[in-house]
Amino acid sequence: MNKMRERRTLERSLKPHWVWAIAFGSAIGWGAFVLPTDWISQAGPMGVVIGILLGAILMMVIGVSYGFLIEKFPVTGGEFAYAYIGFGRTSAFIAGWFLTLGYMCVVALNASALALLSKFLFPGIVNKGYLYTVAGYEVYIVQILVASAALVAFAFLNIKGASFSGRSQFIFSMVLIGGIVLLGVGAMVSSGPSLTNTLPAFEPSQSAIASILTILALAPFAYVGFDNIPQAAEEFKFESKKAFGLIIWSLLAAGLAYAAMILITASTMPWQELLLQTENSVWGTGDAFESYMGRIGVFIIAIAVSMGIFTGLNGFYISSSRLTFAMGRARILPNMFRTLHTEHNTPYVGILFTMVVCLIAPWFGREALLWVVDMSSTGVAIAYFFTTATAYKYFCWSNKQAANEKNAATASPVKKLLSLIGMVSSLSFLGLLLLPFSPAALGKESYIALGVWVLIGVIFYLTNIGRQKKIGEQELNYLILGKEKI
Repeated sequence: MNKMRERRTLERSLKPHWVWAIAFGSAIGWGAFVLPTDWISQAGPMGVVIGILLGAILMMVIGVSYGFLIEKFPVTGGEFAYAYIGFGRTSAFIAGWFLTLGYMCVVALNASALALLSKFLFPGIVNKGYLYTVAGYEVYIVQILVASAALVAFAFLNIKGASFSGRSQFIFSMVLIGGIVLLGVGAMVSSGPSLTNTLPAFEPSQSAIASILTILALAPFAYVGFDNIPQAAEEFKFESKKAFGLIIWSLLAAGLAYAAMILITASTMPWQELLLQTENSVWGTGDAFESYMGRIGVFIIAIAVSMGIFTGLNGFYISSSRLTFAMGRARILPNMFRTLHTEHNTPYVGILFTMVVCLIAPWFGREALLWVVDMSSTGVAIAYFFTTATAYKYFCWSNKQAANEKNAATASPVKKLLSLIGMVSSLSFLGLLLLPFSPAALGKESYIALGVWVLIGVIFYLTNIGRQKKIGEQELNYLILGKEKI
């Protein structure tokens, strides 16, 4: 084997509750506070609740594979490393590139959500400097500046170190949970809200199954964030076997938080009436809470959504930078991505790369940004497939099979079955998004954006594949996994 190339590593500084907060806060983000009225209009209140909770259950099934692989391979890179282990370097690039897409989309969307919140709270200030209209959404220079300032601020906060990011994430998450509790208590003690307002349970123009599937297809986007845990695995200041429990608890908390916000929002008034009243609103969910709690409700939900935005920005800056760092360390991306900050030992190039790409997004307006939601779900579902498929290859149905197979895990028929269900679920998510006859199929604009990302990926791959192929298998194992043999 050729002499080992340099392999830089990250510091072990993340505590368990910080890692839980990274997963939970990233999964909730702004979506639980900004999207309830949008989702209710598509599926009806119970269609959303059932779809979102089923999505959490399927994510937990997929989480079994993640827990096993994190314990066995506690390295930065997550799905990128797992795809390499199971299917080789080309599959690793595909998984890593599409997951990078998913992470960056969420960073951009969180920044745009902050601009939306500012527009709702301070319309006289934010609606200044009209530039143009994209897909019916008016773009103002002040909104662009708000979103851009958030992107720049959180980029530099992440450069300061993982400990700072993890501690901040936990504080943001606790305030977020407190906000949801206060909104729920307000709904229970107020005279207007009632669960009878959530009827009819499903969107009347379609079947209950279609309503549930419409929301279920968004599960990879809704819960993207629990998979931030493997991206930080190299920085765990605890045993990696604890990761599975952190995944389950973060998904459970996220699912309950989503369901609570949907039910509280829909209970404020008959939900079809609510949709009519908020049809031309900047922020329908904010209007719903203002209707029964006044400006106090607006203040509470504004704090909660701010925390959701902060956790999303912080969590996905962590993940996107660690993912690109791992791909750079494997020489699949340019060398600059594997460099670390001389003082803070953080993958600052990946952080700045994420910031620069996302700074483009605010100029396209919020409606155009929503086109990337489904596109990001596609990228995440692809990464989920590679992870579950790799775990499926490691689990065995019996001790006899485990003894006969190279690198096989201890026989675990239940976990092998769950990894198989995870594979099927991942492919089902992709089918719901990519098949034209699906109730949740991508729109034309999302297909175009996805095609552009694929083209950029092909260029990156062809540019680096020559030097990457010169690296032998044992050396590449070392660069990605920290050891010569898988």
